[in-house]
Amino acid sequence: MKPVKQIRIPACYMRGGTSKGLFFKLEDLPSAAQQPGEARDKLLLRVVGSPDPYAKQIDGMGGASSSTSKTVILAKSQQREHDVDYLFGQVAIDKAFVDWSGNCGNLTAAVGAFAIYSGLVDPARIPHNGFASVRIWQANIKKTIIAHVPMVDGEVQECGDFELDGVTFPAAEVQIEFVDPADGDGALFPTGQLLEQLEVPELGSFTASMINAGIPTIFLDAAELGYRGTELQEEINNDPQALAKFEKIRAYGALKMGLIEQLEQAAQRQHTPKVAFVARSQDYLSSSGKAIKATDNDLCVRALSMGKLHHAMMGTAAVAIATAAAIPGTLVNQAAGGGEREAVRFGHPSGSLKVGAQARYQNNRWQVDKVSMSRSARILMEGWVRVPSDSF
Repeated sequence: MKPVKQIRIPACYMRGGTSKGLFFKLEDLPSAAQQPGEARDKLLLRVVGSPDPYAKQIDGMGGASSSTSKTVILAKSQQREHDVDYLFGQVAIDKAFVDWSGNCGNLTAAVGAFAIYSGLVDPARIPHNGFASVRIWQANIKKTIIAHVPMVDGEVQECGDFELDGVTFPAAEVQIEFVDPADGDGALFPTGQLLEQLEVPELGSFTASMINAGIPTIFLDAAELGYRGTELQEEINNDPQALAKFEKIRAYGALKMGLIEQLEQAAQRQHTPKVAFVARSQDYLSSSGKAIKATDNDLCVRALSMGKLHHAMMGTAAVAIATAAAIPGTLVNQAAGGGEREAVRFGHPSGSLKVGAQARYQNNRWQVDKVSMSRSARILMEGWVRVPSDSF
């Protein structure tokens, strides 16, 4: 057997919101992986430890969940009035597949800090104390995001007392603004309907609101699915029939939203769209055993990512939730009690999250100007990641 050496690549392992992943500077990647394509995908798959038929990612940096099988590539921005270009790759666990079709809102919270640490932000734009407003170009969806990163004595402040449900330890608060998060042509509702019936052969008809803000999302009524809206991960993820049902609904929703042209294409677009189900706010125990009161929230939301119920809430899905909640007539708005609103607080499996949205009706359609939320981020490890030289 011909000996194979490992190569080492500068990398940073970071938590952002309720996710974590590998962060790379584009210029640090091997030359073959500095361009989109097979070499890049193979490299990231090997780094994370996929595909893994055991679904554990033991021989890689992934954590065997959709929240921890993630990669980020950053570079100085090629866009005017932006600091950094941010490209996100969602790595499948048991398949040789990297999905580039959407953003990760949670890891967005770590992009600003990594950009500053890596010298990708002009030092003149970084205050010695206060907040550095890092202008991020989200390359997957071609949208602007502003991360307000706290600075103390010229350094990023990572530690603090901000608590985020789904994250065990407190940290410094990072405010994130998603600017004009709707689809590129401004179509918040790809089908033109705020509320409609989604027909799924052999499963039936489901009341749905399908929106494209932050990330394409299909919202369903928990009661129609036979759920309460307070389910925790094991109640869904340990039920293969339920997961297959959600995946079939997701595929037909993707087709109706115009995200795919053939039904079978949904299998190669696992990251988008998301599927979520909503219910009126009610009492329940979070996954940590914390008592969540009905009065704590406006509604309950559960969302699936990469075929499994998420342990908390994807940041991009939170953008979709806030936007839909702000628009009277959607399923999310109805679950939240109806009426106009500029912020919503929803319950998820790990607790609660408040998100603000500025939506308006103009030129005979709804538009959203900005969605904002607070997250936190922290470097977990920095140095080099090693991969076999023949893996890409």
